[in-house]
Formats: sequence, C-alpha cells, structure tokens
Amino acid sequence: MHLYVHIPFCKQACHYCDFHFSTNTAGKQAMVEAIAAEISIRKSYLESSRLETIYFGGGTPSVLSKEELQLLLNTISDHFDIAASAEITLEANPDDLSQSKLEDLFEAGVNRLSIGIQSFNEPHLQFLNRAHSAHEAENCVRLAKQVGIDNISIDLIYAIPASDHSILHSDLAKAFELDVAHISAYCLTIEPQTVFGNWLRRKKIQPVNEEFAAEQFEILIDTLAANGYEQYEISNFARNQQYSRHNSSYWKQRPYLGIGPSAHSYNGTSREFNISNNAKYVESINSGHIPATIEELTAADMTNEYLLTGLRTKWGVDSDELDRLSKGKFAMLHQQELSNMKKNGWLKEESGTLVLTKSGKLFADRIASDLFID
Repeated sequence: MHLYVHIPFCKQACHYCDFHFSTNTAGKQAMVEAIAAEISIRKSYLESSRLETIYFGGGTPSVLSKEELQLLLNTISDHFDIAASAEITLEANPDDLSQSKLEDLFEAGVNRLSIGIQSFNEPHLQFLNRAHSAHEAENCVRLAKQVGIDNISIDLIYAIPASDHSILHSDLAKAFELDVAHISAYCLTIEPQTVFGNWLRRKKIQPVNEEFAAEQFEILIDTLAANGYEQYEISNFARNQQYSRHNSSYWKQRPYLGIGPSAHSYNGTSREFNISNNAKYVESINSGHIPATIEELTAADMTNEYLLTGLRTKWGVDSDELDRLSKGKFAMLHQQELSNMKKNGWLKEESGTLVLTKSGKLFADRIASDLFID
C-alpha cells in the first residue's frame, strides 16, 4: 500500500503554483502534530498495513526540521509495517538542501528526493519566483549524491516564454551532466488563482504559446530518449526503470492513504478529500474528527479515471479492465472512436492494451476525455 503526507508550507509563493500551501510557518509545529495524529486515526483505512511507498509532498516538505520529520516517520512506523525496500520520497527545494540537511534526511531514512529545480537558468528562476539560484540548483544534486541519496528526480518546467529553444536544451544538458535518475517535465500552465493568472488578466503576460509548448514537448521526448531516459508517463522520464513507484501506484489505480490538509485518499471504491484550510484542519484533527469529503465512485467515475491516468503511461489501459469497470458500456459506446484514433495514428492496441503513440501523447487528455462514458 501507499502513503502520501502533505506538508502545507513554503518559504515563498511561486508565481505558477496553485497547490495548497501557506508561507506563514508560525503554526508548523501544531500542523506536524496534527498530521501525526491523523496518521494514528487513519491507520486502518488501507486493507494492508504494509507500506511499499511513502511520499512527503506539498508545499515544501524540506522546510521540516529533523525533529519534525522524525516525528512523522516514527508515527508511521508505529502504525504501519514499512517494507524493507520501501521507496521514501521527499519533495525539496534546492535552497533547503545544505549538506547537513541532506545528511539529516539520509539518516532519517529518506532514499529518494524529488527536487523542484524547474530551470537552471537564472532569469527563468526569477520569472517563476523561485527562492533558489541556478548555482544552488546544481549544487544540491551533487551534495545529495555525496551523502548517499542516489535516487534523485528533478522537476523542470518547459514552455516558459523565450525567443528560441536554447534554454531548454541547456537545462537538459545540465540534467544529463548531473546524471539524475529521473526527470519530471511539466508544461507551464497559468492557473486562475495564481500570480501568473492575475498577470494574465491584467495583460502583463501573454497566454502560453501552444505551438511553442508543443515544439518544446517534442524536443523533450526526443532529447531525453537519445540520452537514455524512457518516457513512462507523459511528464515523467526515467533511466534504468527508476520509475517513481509512488506516483506509478496512482496511475495504476492502487489504493493509497493521503494525510494532511488537501490530501486525497483512494480505497478502490471511493475517494476522500481533506479540507484545504490549515487552521480548520488542525482544529478538526485535534477534536478527533477527519475533515474529509467522501465521494463514492460510480462505474463511469472509475472507468474515466482509469482512462485519464492509464493512457498517460507506457502501460496503457487494458480493454478487458475497461469493460469490467464500465460494466460493458465502454466497448458498446466507443468502437468507432477507437477505430478513428488508430487510423489517425494516435492510439495503438497491443495484446488487448490501448497505448498512446508518440503523436497521440500531444493530445493525451483530449483523447481520454473523448473516450469517457457518462
């Protein structure tokens, strides 16, 4: 089984981010104690107590002190059986990753880092309002390897406005030089409730250029493939099958427990969504109540979620599983659409499994939504 822990604090707000977080860390200790309490309360949510992956996300979990992280890991260990081979990931920002911090993480048991680098280009970092410098971005990867954390993923953002593709090529070249195991590359998206969303409404910036973004996506795919990275999910690339085991569990519809404000949980038949309000979350947990909304999933919900996540991966979606989830409705409704998508070269079928082609990956979400059922 799989456990996600949401740490809702950041040093500063990036201009593109619409995740749940606060830059006010005054209540951090109370939040950590509430998260530990929720772990205890929710220990029976999953059918099995054996954890294959633990993922600290956010926000920025690297803002946790050694003692705060150890409290959470000890609490998890008290209530779950952590597999000896468990993948324990912590999201981090480069400016937090001093040698002493990395040594603390390694000693605590963190064996995988997901580092929010976004770019190695100084002007791009400033545009995104990142707190770290290009030098810190590079240096933290080298330091992590020195202390013994070799399983490193870095986040990059593409389609940042530029006159050409040279910065993207430079960012990728630096990633190859650092020899990271995994790269997550995300297209710049302007969400309404962000600084960029506000700037767009005021015409301070232009919308993301879709043609430029598509060109950069194709450069990513080709350049990463040429350097030994497999695209196992639309935005995720790994060398030597060093996939994110935790995120892969989401894409494969495996049950997981989400802890913390705004965290989601899934048990196979329903989803739960914790409240996205730090003060209300802590107050509720301290009163012994989980502040979650429960959504019972219909056959259509489960079919559509399987399509949306599965088609983004190298594993695709199984036709028999689609029919099982949809109670036979999928095959009845979508034979013509499937035939057209195959003719367009967007989709292929291999031994009963539907997989996107390279050109289909440009339209992954559209293809999935066209195959949804009601």
